Amino acid sequence: MNSAHPDFGNVDGQSMTDAQLLAVLRANPPDPVKVLNGEMLDIDSARGTCRFRFEIVPAFCHSNGRVCQGGFLTGMVDTAMANAAIAKGKIAVAVPTLELKISFFEAMGPGIVYAEGRVMRWGGSVGFLDGDLKDEKDRLIVHATSTIKIVRAKQALRVSGASGGV
Repeated sequence: MNSAHPDFGNVDGQSMTDAQLLAVLRANPPDPVKVLNGEMLDIDSARGTCRFRFEIVPAFCHSNGRVCQGGFLTGMVDTAMANAAIAKGKIAVAVPTLELKISFFEAMGPGIVYAEGRVMRWGGSVGFLDGDLKDEKDRLIVHATSTIKIVRAKQALRVSGASGGV
């Protein structure tokens, strides 16, 4: 097993370029990305960044279809942050969320938004992320921070030397 992430268990991303990683990540988007009308635009594994484009449709909105419900916006920015961490870990890690904070700055109705996720700190077992969701006029709609657990694949136990007999 090359990855702790259930979607990439047999993928060895460590030697891939960012273009190859992007192709793998875009090839089979998970259902939440499809439901949110998302498209991954780019990643930078060295910096730990990821950008998405999402389309907010009236079905995501309340107030007579004019205001997107906050859970959808949260899902969008969380997707970008999680994929920034997955890119940073070269798809060898799973990144479950430990804590998530969302700040809503503007209401957003139907239309196109762009989410960017960034790895702020990458540790041995914990990572810190932040992200933004902006509209096509570059207005900040949502800012988020997240703490994640970095789960790496378990390595096979290697025994060297003797056979253990007396």
